[in-house]
Amino acid sequence: MNTYKIHPIVMGTKVFDKGMMTYQHDYGKPYTIPIYCWYLEGGDKKILVDTGELRPIQSADREKNIGGPIYTFEQGLAKWGLRPEDIDLVIHTHLHADHCENDYKCGNARFFIQEKELAAIHNPHPLDFRYVEDYILEIEQAGQIEIVTGDRQIVPGIAVLYTPAHTAGGLTVLVDTAQGRAAITGFCVIRENFEPPPAVRAMELEVIPPGTNINPAAAYDVMLKVRDMADILLPLHEPEFAAVDTIG
Repeated sequence: MNTYKIHPIVMGTKVFDKGMMTYQHDYGKPYTIPIYCWYLEGGDKKILVDTGELRPIQSADREKNIGGPIYTFEQGLAKWGLRPEDIDLVIHTHLHADHCENDYKCGNARFFIQEKELAAIHNPHPLDFRYVEDYILEIEQAGQIEIVTGDRQIVPGIAVLYTPAHTAGGLTVLVDTAQGRAAITGFCVIRENFEPPPAVRAMELEVIPPGTNINPAAAYDVMLKVRDMADILLPLHEPEFAAVDTIG
């Protein structure tokens, strides 16, 4: 059985209203989220999940808010002895800009992208300004994209699960680790989405959908599915991982 270690690397942040994470809850509260690139160490391939922001703001205030350092793409990879050209595979949770701005630097990588994400980035709905097709043009023109249409194994020990919740083509990445199966969510949430406070649970809600979603009821059901199949839940923007080097 192939197992992996997961290294969360902060390669950007956003400061916005907390309700952008927690649907119908905690609006009006300023909140800082980390934007991660996840290095999956194990096997014979160098594998990333997402590539983060191109020019992250590296400020003391933001690092204090998330509880850990913020890196550029090159700095974050160098922490693990890597360079962009060393990367063999990149799996995209989705194609909002903050998750794919460094794609073009990985000239030797194959990129696994869900088909609906590719459609969306080339023809986004006016409401979804987060898609910027410029960030994937180089890898598309170079033929580096492998289109994902459903659930599938990427390599032994790593699979993707189609989870349309935050976007129509979201992919949750399932990683076998020594501590069990980890799920890097294919939708933008924090720990609180999976572990709601008592006031929310009193409403008989088991989870809170992403603050931005394609359908709140469907997103709720997707979250339950991911929660119930994972031993280790890794919400895509949870700040606690900013201070963690290795999971699994």
